[in-house]
Amino acid sequence: MLTQTFYNSAWVTSMRRHALKNCLSAHFYSGDAKKKPFDILFFGRDEFSCNVFKQLHDARDVWQSVSIATNPDVKTGRRGSHLSISPLKLLGESLEVPVHTIPQRKVDFRGWIPPAPFVNTNEAHVSVPASETHLLVTASFGRILRPSLLHLFLPGQRLNVHPSLLPAYRGPAPIQRALMRGERGTGVCVIDMMEKKEGIDAGSVWGCESMVVPENATFSSLSVELARTGGDLLVTVLRDMLLGNARSIPQPPVLPTTPHASAISASDAHVDFTSQTALDIVRLSRAISHQRPITTTMLDGRTLQLHHVSVSVSHNDMGPVEPGWAVYAPHTRTILINCADGEWLSVLKLKTQDRALLAAKEWWNGVKGLGLLHEGMLKLC
Repeated sequence: MLTQTFYNSAWVTSMRRHALKNCLSAHFYSGDAKKKPFDILFFGRDEFSCNVFKQLHDARDVWQSVSIATNPDVKTGRRGSHLSISPLKLLGESLEVPVHTIPQRKVDFRGWIPPAPFVNTNEAHVSVPASETHLLVTASFGRILRPSLLHLFLPGQRLNVHPSLLPAYRGPAPIQRALMRGERGTGVCVIDMMEKKEGIDAGSVWGCESMVVPENATFSSLSVELARTGGDLLVTVLRDMLLGNARSIPQPPVLPTTPHASAISASDAHVDFTSQTALDIVRLSRAISHQRPITTTMLDGRTLQLHHVSVSVSHNDMGPVEPGWAVYAPHTRTILINCADGEWLSVLKLKTQDRALLAAKEWWNGVKGLGLLHEGMLKLC
């Protein structure tokens, strides 16, 4: 049964129309007897994966065994002083779930062999016949699964939990892109995993749930809510599969106006005060500051990070000011930067390239001492 709550009337209408048109091509689970619980191989890595997995792990009625495949430990920081460990690995170990790590290099992952019971452990390169109990699930995994790996599982038993209402925001950064665009609503879908050549996040939909984006939502807060919703939805889909009541529906066609969710790059984090309003920049900060600091450039070429930003009230008392000019506001102890449409951005903390993070007043005093001000203001690129 396809789970759908109201989010976007055009999207819902399209889904219903598409469902009727494609009934014959939809994938059905049917049968008189209840099926055996699944043996699940769960691919993931981050906090989103963890929150989905928690819901799945708690639903003991849908699985008879569950294993995790995740990223290996990686040394980071100066001279490898810090060991980065997959949050999903830590969760799996705490739940006493078998955890299997994939190779660090993507090229080596192409030859990775899944654990038993999904392959013949006596002959590592010989797969066992696909079983009706074997199920693959991915959630924020970040790697492309090769066709031979997907084909170890029956069609309809290769599922992905994707945090958007598809086909909107296909791609690796759906939560970030939705926040950047100021979307008022979003959702999560459980879809079929497909080969890369068939399209990224283009599989048929087994279930979807919508939700309102809370005011002032950040990536971290919205990710938690979407993951919990996605975990519940995944369990509902699996229960329907076991009862023989589940069906998938092809996604509506992608239109020229359908937003995409490309990966976040360094250029996304660099703001342009002439084209972006203060609200645009605040939305950007809420969306990506957990992974990339919001930056601008000073006239001497150094990068400047902007932390704890907000939209400030109008400052008509300053007269006409071009976008990109900054001033210190003693009454709020923040740096105010003029943006597109005359909006002002308030910045509580700043970090100049190769310098420490400072409160606005300390940072401003340092800029003054370097003689970079012009009539009490600072020009930013």
